[in-house]
Amino acid sequence: MTPTFGVLGPVVAWDEAGGPVDLKGPRHRAVLARLIVARGRVVPVGVVVDDLWIDPPAGAKGAVRTFVSALRRALEPQRTARTAATLLVTDGPGYALRAGPQSVDAWRFEHAVAEAAAAAPGQALDLLEEALGWWRGPSYAEFAGESWAHAERTRLEELRLSAVERQAEARLAVGLAAESVPDLDTLVAEHPWREGAWRLLALALYRSGRQGEALAVLRRARERLAGELGIDPSPQLTSLETDILRRDDRLELDPGRMWERAAAAYDRTVASGARARLESTVGLLRSLAVAGGSGLAAAREQRLATIAAAEQLGDPQLTARVIGAFDVPGIWTRSDDPEQAALIVAAAERTLAGLSPGDPDTARARLLATIALESRGVHGDRGLRAARESEEIARALDDPALLASALNGVFMHTFHRSGLAPERDAIGRELITLSVRHGFVNFEVLGHLVRLQALGALGDFAGADEHAAAVDDLAERHERPLVAVFTTWYRAMRAAATGASDADAEAGYRAAAKLLDGSGMPGLEHGILPLALLCLRVSRGLPATFDADTDWGPYEPWARPHLLLADGRPDEAAAALRRIPDPPRDLLVEALWALIAHAAAAVGDHRLIERSRTELAPAAGEIAGAGSGMLTVGLLPVRA
Repeated sequence: MTPTFGVLGPVVAWDEAGGPVDLKGPRHRAVLARLIVARGRVVPVGVVVDDLWIDPPAGAKGAVRTFVSALRRALEPQRTARTAATLLVTDGPGYALRAGPQSVDAWRFEHAVAEAAAAAPGQALDLLEEALGWWRGPSYAEFAGESWAHAERTRLEELRLSAVERQAEARLAVGLAAESVPDLDTLVAEHPWREGAWRLLALALYRSGRQGEALAVLRRARERLAGELGIDPSPQLTSLETDILRRDDRLELDPGRMWERAAAAYDRTVASGARARLESTVGLLRSLAVAGGSGLAAAREQRLATIAAAEQLGDPQLTARVIGAFDVPGIWTRSDDPEQAALIVAAAERTLAGLSPGDPDTARARLLATIALESRGVHGDRGLRAARESEEIARALDDPALLASALNGVFMHTFHRSGLAPERDAIGRELITLSVRHGFVNFEVLGHLVRLQALGALGDFAGADEHAAAVDDLAERHERPLVAVFTTWYRAMRAAATGASDADAEAGYRAAAKLLDGSGMPGLEHGILPLALLCLRVSRGLPATFDADTDWGPYEPWARPHLLLADGRPDEAAAALRRIPDPPRDLLVEALWALIAHAAAAVGDHRLIERSRTELAPAAGEIAGAGSGMLTVGLLPVRA
């Protein structure tokens, strides 16, 4: 077992039993802290010397070596003198701390905050409360004046403040408004320029029945901003003040309270009508899901329980309606919760088998559409077969709502080879026409997003721009907040594909990634930002240099060869390429094959070069990866 390290306060280390490790003197701790800041990268001895002394004495390098030796004895007491160090290692011109991602409290804190952003409010609150409890004081406390620690201390403090705000948001979402007030009061007192904190404090006070205090807080915020910065409050603060004065119902509609009120209403009105309650519940879940963020997470939490309750009543037609009524469109081909999706598919298959020949075809088609949608990203052809059968039934019945759901399922399975952007564009076109004619707002949104993706792949950015503008307009008119996630990512990808500078392109992707925080879409969020940055750098011939602890999520196998190449390890990169799996058949299939092709060319793997060319040949002339609407690896060559 290796020791763990604490930098969220004074710099400390603990042994495997949790006891303190004697780190000797302040310069020993400074060396350790400097290596932790480097996050596994090598810090040359000369840099350590310059960081430890303003005017280095004679023999400073020897002193550093002495400090390192003492630290090694303290951190690896069981290591014999002739055994190479595995934790604090010598590497080339300097030293590196090879600590695992869970070995440093600051790194664990970052991971917990990221995990909370994708979690439902209750789980997010548990994660954040535990993570904020790890802070023992200002980070790297005894090195507050050191220039080498400044950027890291600033970054961690900003992350802590954001976590406090997210903690308050989670408390509000689960109905703990009053409990969030003290921490928010402290936050605005210490950091009065954080308008988000003022907004949360006012909202928490209002939901605690303290309307007057909420208005007083907003007035105080306005006075501070105007008097000390000479600026007006943001539109969000101004709007909140108006809503509080009007006692607007929207201020109470957080998903947790919405669910409680709806459940209570059902208890009063359909106390003995379990069937009616179940079907009504699905309607509520559908509304929550399109609200995004915690609403989407809440809907996901309750959906499986609702299906299970329906199955217990032993009525396959009722269960089919409960399963099929959750017709929330899907645009991303990686499931947010694969385990839950598999359970829903299993329930749909059981229900399908329980239907009798005389039961309505509509029930059968709804179940098949659900199987198709929830089978996204799953190996095998069951999802595609279900989608096609659902589409056939819907067209025979001339049922437009059913057809819209079926087409969504078909879209999810149009990735069995590259180059199918034209087919997806046709699906998007039909969805828009169908939805406009029958008033299906959610599927009209889906149709525009599908066309945005497909036209991006085909390099028709003018056409894709029109669909981005159209769907943004729909989102504003019908309050569909998740749409902005996709259109912002599209515009970042478009900028990268059409010549934005390296810095501007990366900044665009990073700004887009911020919208994923709290969006309730972990299947989209996990690993997508580093993948987008990797694709950008590879397409522009830039080195694929990333922090050692970068979380690649499911895309690590396709990133690994490029990281090894950037690290000057071509033999290991070639070995990683030989182990690389075929990309999943989803929206990123062309991007991942393009990454394989670039890495194979770099190491001279002719088999993989030819294989990737074959896989990408149907998409020749398209923009690799742009069909995702998220990222691109550049234009694919047209084969002679």
